[in-house]
Formats: sequence, structure tokens, C-alpha cells
Amino acid sequence: MGTYLNRTPSSAGNRGIWTVSCWIKKSNPTHRTVLFGTPGSDNNSTMQFILHQDSGVRFGVNSFNVFTTTNTFLMRDPSSWYHLVLSINTSEGSSDNRTKFYINGERFTNFDGNNLNSITNGFQYGWNNTIAHTIGAEPTPADYMDGYITNFVNIDGQALGPSSFGETDSTTGEWKPKADLSGLTFGTNGFWQKYESAGNLGLDSSGNSNTYTVNNAGTGAQAVDTASNNFCTLSPLSQGADSTLTKGNLEIAYGNSTRTCSTANMGVSSGKWYWEFKTTAISASPNPVMVGIGELPYGPDLGTYLGQNASGWGYAGEDGTVYNSGSGSAYGDTYTTGDIIGVAFDADNGNLYFYKNGTIQNSGTAAATGLTSSSTGFYYPAVGKSSGVRTFTAQANFGNPPFTIASGNADANGFGNFEYAVPSGYYALCTKNINSYG
Repeated sequence: MGTYLNRTPSSAGNRGIWTVSCWIKKSNPTHRTVLFGTPGSDNNSTMQFILHQDSGVRFGVNSFNVFTTTNTFLMRDPSSWYHLVLSINTSEGSSDNRTKFYINGERFTNFDGNNLNSITNGFQYGWNNTIAHTIGAEPTPADYMDGYITNFVNIDGQALGPSSFGETDSTTGEWKPKADLSGLTFGTNGFWQKYESAGNLGLDSSGNSNTYTVNNAGTGAQAVDTASNNFCTLSPLSQGADSTLTKGNLEIAYGNSTRTCSTANMGVSSGKWYWEFKTTAISASPNPVMVGIGELPYGPDLGTYLGQNASGWGYAGEDGTVYNSGSGSAYGDTYTTGDIIGVAFDADNGNLYFYKNGTIQNSGTAAATGLTSSSTGFYYPAVGKSSGVRTFTAQANFGNPPFTIASGNADANGFGNFEYAVPSGYYALCTKNINSYG
């Protein structure tokens, strides 16, 4: 969080007829984000499309909201991608048709705050004018995007619907991005940001050369997590007490108030899966970090460490012990800051393995065998702490790494980017792999 894009057009385009299409995955449902906008001091310059802290959407100008979805549409699922299309044509005779909003291919009209009639015939927005445009923050900037964006498109001079940018998958029936948008007419200030170039995330792929400047792009700014292939992350819905999620829900920082643990947003009941955890900071010895798997509900349990009850298995950095049902068994090496722990879970046979910096522990003997989920049918990646008086920060890599990768290893399907080789027959936790093996 903190990365944003900006550009000031050198010439004005069509300020009354335009379309913005983008795919987003909001990491924190209660975080306020200005998805895109322009600055100013009046209704013809200030414009903001806001992902609000109430989990709804607000689109407005300087003195009023054009529409809000405070109760009627809420983005509360941090694991889902949403396709948002804002289609503007202020020359329409009906005020209802001057502003059209689409979600996942369907037009949305059930606004609980509706000022569409305040947009008069021929109204001119700040968008496509010769003023600062930002994506992922306010023009000041502030309220940075906490989540993921892909395929951000601006069409200058046309009011288009969602079928110009997305389509229904013939196999799954899900709404998905169109792979090729090069046939669209983008207009003077139109652009197509695919975010494929790590060194130039604001690159315009429309042919217009309307490239945006990238600000505050640190490690992990570019993600392989997209609307076409959704990767696992840690989940704020099963987040342990006294913890904070950042970096698109791939980094977790634990405070010192209690033992606790957190789980991810994708669970599995079949298939073979691999992921990595890296500890980046520990406040004091002994090491309180524990990584492993758990069943839901597990993460929110106050005062419960990973492996304290029957629904979790935790590999402890302090002494290399694996815990389950409150009982520990000697297993592998200790680990600390900078070490990367690989987790390989064979859900078909219920076997759990751990790796330290690429080396399988306990001579390849599983830390747990024959696991069958008794409550939900699914196991989830988990991370937690064994002590309430020490703090730490860890990063999860489910194939979409928040930390720098020195070597680079994909699974057999070419998905994911891991520090160490993915064990043979194991796969990254992403929707395309789960569709095949999960």
C-alpha cells in the first residue's frame, strides 16, 4: 500500500462522454480508497470514485455524491475480484442514462444515495481535462489503494458497457476479463494499463502512449494475482487478534498482547499444494513464529496458538517442534529472521511437510499424516505466534511474493514465483490450479 499512478494530460479530451473499466480486489473491506480521480475546487474539476470504509462505493464531484451504495452493494469479500465499469454520457436526455455503473457485467441501479439528476445535460467532468489524474490514491495524494488492480482502461469519447472489456467463461460461467482489448478506440486521453512491466507499471498498452508515472513502487508492487488467476492471500476475515495485514494481505505483523494465529482465504480438501513463509522481524528471543495449517474457524480464537487445539498444526521457530492438540513433537531445525519456511500439504493423503530454505525437514518424514478435516472439510495455510509477549512480522508467498525472489521457481503449470523449487506434483494456491486439482 502506498503505490499510486498519476498523469496530467497535455490536451483535453471528451469530458462529458467517457468510460472507465477496471478489475479490483480490495484487501481490507473497511479501508477507504480513492480508486481514481481528479483534483480541484468545483464540480467541473473535482471528481472521485471511492471504495468507501463502509465497504460500499461512492462516485462524486466537489459538492455532492452522484451515487452511493452504502447498503445496497458492499465489497466485503477480500478474496474476490470485482469488475467495475463507470460509463458516462452527459448528453443523454434522461439523467438516469447519463451515469451508468456496472458490477461484474451487470448494470447496477439500486443506489441508496442517488443524485443522478444533479448531473445536467452536457455536464463537464474534470476527467480527461488538463489537470492531474490519479489511480490508486487521491490527487493530493492520500487514501492509497489497499488491494489489487488490473486491466485499468480509460475510453475517451465513448460510453461503453461491460461487454467491451469482459465476457462469460464458457466452462465456469464466471465473468472474466477479455484478453485482447486492442480493437477498442481509446480516444485522446484513453489508455490501457495491464501492469505487465515491472519496471513501468503505468505503461499504456493502447498505442496512445498515455503512460502514467508510478509513485512509491516498492517490492511486491507488481503482482501475478489477477482477475484471470486469483491467488491465495491471508484473510482479514480469519485474522488473529492484535495483528495487522498489509501488502495486499501478504504481510502480517503481530503485536505483543496475546497468543493468536491467522489463516488464509483459500482452503483445500484435495490436491497437493506448496507455499512459503518468510519472517522479516522478531522483537526478542525466543522466536514466537509458528507456520502450518488450520481448519476454520481457527484464526480469530483469542489466546490460541497454532497447534494448541486439534484443528491446527504449527511448526515452531523457537525449537523446531510441531504442535497439535497442545502437544509438541520434535521435528526439524529452528528458524529465525530471514529464513524461508516452505509448506507442502498433500491433501489427497493428509500428509504435511515443512522445508527450511529449500531443505525438507526430518529427512522427508511427514510432520503429520492421514489428516482428515472434521469440521469444514478444508485446511487453510496458517501463521501464528506461540507467545503473547513478543512481536514479529512475516510475509506469505502463495506464488505472488511480497518479498524479493532471488531465484524464481514456478510450479509445473508455470504458475507462481517461489524462492525454492516447488516439490514435484505440488502446485501454487491459485484458482486455475484449484479448478484442476482442488
